[in-house]
Amino acid sequence: MIVKKLFSKQTGKIKMADKNFILQRINIYAGKEINPSSDIQVKEALFAMGIKLPQKNNLDDALIAANNEHEIIKLIISYRSL
Repeated sequence: MIVKKLFSKQTGKIKMADKNFILQRINIYAGKEINPSSDIQVKEALFAMGIKLPQKNNLDDALIAANNEHEIIKLIISYRSL
């Protein structure tokens, strides 16, 4: 039980570190700071990079459909899922 408690405490810290690392990588790809949780900022950044998303009901579905198109899309999906 002690191991589980330590692991769950560490998991929270690891998730935050992962999220910050992913955010840094997204900003490097985008060439500027963006908020990956903002649909508008994500769309603008991808458009500026020449990445077109398929038309779907929402941005999350469009990102999933275009997951293999570019590394930044995988990073945005990962960030938004944490």
